[in-house]
Amino acid sequence: MKKILRPIAAIALLLIAASNSQAQKETPPKGATPKDFVLPGKKTATLPNGMRSTLIQYGQIPKVTIQLIIKAGNVNEAPNEIWLSDLMGDLMEEGTTTLPAQEIARKAAAMGGEISIAVTADQLLVRGTALSQYAPALIGLMADIIQHPAFPEKELPRLKANMKRRLVLSKGVPQSIAGEKFAQMMYGNSPYGRIYPTEAMVEGYTLEQIKKFYDDNIGAKRSVLYVAGKFDEGVVGKEISTLFSSWKPGPAISYPSISDAYTPATAIIDRKGAPQTTIIMGLPAITPKNPDFLPLSITNALLGGSFASRITANIRENKGYTYSPSSSFNVHPGGAYWAENADVTSEHTIDAINEIKKEIVRLAGEPPAAAELDGIKKYNAGIFVLQNSTPAGIISQLNTLDLYGLDESYLTNRVKNIYAVTPDQVSALTKKYLLPEKMSLVMVGDEQAIKEQQAKAK
Repeated sequence: MKKILRPIAAIALLLIAASNSQAQKETPPKGATPKDFVLPGKKTATLPNGMRSTLIQYGQIPKVTIQLIIKAGNVNEAPNEIWLSDLMGDLMEEGTTTLPAQEIARKAAAMGGEISIAVTADQLLVRGTALSQYAPALIGLMADIIQHPAFPEKELPRLKANMKRRLVLSKGVPQSIAGEKFAQMMYGNSPYGRIYPTEAMVEGYTLEQIKKFYDDNIGAKRSVLYVAGKFDEGVVGKEISTLFSSWKPGPAISYPSISDAYTPATAIIDRKGAPQTTIIMGLPAITPKNPDFLPLSITNALLGGSFASRITANIRENKGYTYSPSSSFNVHPGGAYWAENADVTSEHTIDAINEIKKEIVRLAGEPPAAAELDGIKKYNAGIFVLQNSTPAGIISQLNTLDLYGLDESYLTNRVKNIYAVTPDQVSALTKKYLLPEKMSLVMVGDEQAIKEQQAKAK
């Protein structure tokens, strides 16, 4: 299921708020020279069937975090299979051919940990934690789950009913409605543009379809097993080889490219009498493979992607049109887009859109002050440090490298590269990539009120 995750947004907001409050009282001392991120030592291996493993010794706490990440997800669904991978993941959590779900949960808890399965647009993740001495046993449970799912048919009606309830709830939320339409504008007929199934589609899914999707997409060639924490490398490495060497290779990795055929469009989705309008405006963007991506991400943070950003200051603090606007990148191996999201008061829908455009044009035409940019760079460097403070965080960073085909220098030089971004560079990148005239726009709100505002603005 396609989701946008902001795992430390709350911490970030508190840091920014505290920083702003303190700045009013006194001038802080000059910060020390930033240190580059040092990637923990790791040991990699590849089995004959193509499965890879990465072992990372990290921290002093006697715990281990293990993630089996498979490059298969919603992106592999056919047009009539939307959320089929999610249903497969739900059914896999019901147990293996030898262990029911309750027994798996009991065993994981006895190890001082837990196991879960998650499906995203691009990946399926089997995730687990345990005390260090149980690392081999936890790997055994995970190997059983991914290689020998029971797929109990008796659980299918319940799981489909749960999925349909989630679908109905999602389709009733303005942000979800706008997000679906905007994804279609950005990604067209590709799997990334297909966000929600119909209830009839979900109800029609069969066990045979689920098993076929598993056979067609799950296998060793698409998989990487990450182990991070304190553990015995020799024992763990041997266990991985023993448990996974006989796993079927399966299909090669396959991610679709996104068509370059893009035409800006505007859509109004009517919610008569709605007190606010959900706005999404943006355009196709570059991916992390492009060297401009990191400085453009800093540009985004200054423009709309942080609580201290210009768009937030304008339409939230100064104008009071909205409470929590934000801009971000939606990124996949084959394509990406940038978008500004905001829920604005209905009577100021067009005013808010014009102010967003104004801030983009202003940044493109005039470089930001060095002090303003320095604050954004420090914020982003600090967030990066927080993201690497846990074994799960390290795994996430290494998975990012693998998913997008990036060199380790993307991580190890990140702090240095963040601080190297200049005001002139920010302005130039805004002018190059964030062109208001090429942006698509979705508005979910009172159509009559929106059109009346459009007429007055002409």
